[in-house]
Amino acid sequence: MRRYDDPVEVRKGRVSGIEAPEQFLWRGRLWKVRAVLAHWVETGPWWQSSGVRAMLGSDDVPAETTGTEQAAASRSLGQLMAERELWRVEAGRGPVRDGGGVFDLSFDSGNGRWQLVGCVD
Repeated sequence: MRRYDDPVEVRKGRVSGIEAPEQFLWRGRLWKVRAVLAHWVETGPWWQSSGVRAMLGSDDVPAETTGTEQAAASRSLGQLMAERELWRVEAGRGPVRDGGGVFDLSFDSGNGRWQLVGCVD
């Protein structure tokens, strides 16, 4: 699978009886989803955050932190906990016989943006 980090516009609808990406616009071309092959949710590597390391005793923690440092830690923890929804779909641009491909679409709930992150065509 080739990896990408391209923004896409996605329209959701019913695909195979579930609410899923129904079509997407990638590099000026419209792709229609024929089937949803997989769907999963990922979070950031929260276990690598300094707060978790400090709680486990594997990192030195300053005795006092400023409000700015606490706000930054809260923001970074929020970013680590942000979920990213991934959809592996089979899609094509025309009739089924055109071959199409398999695409990984990612939805970032933190910023509301869709990305195409992988493709096999």
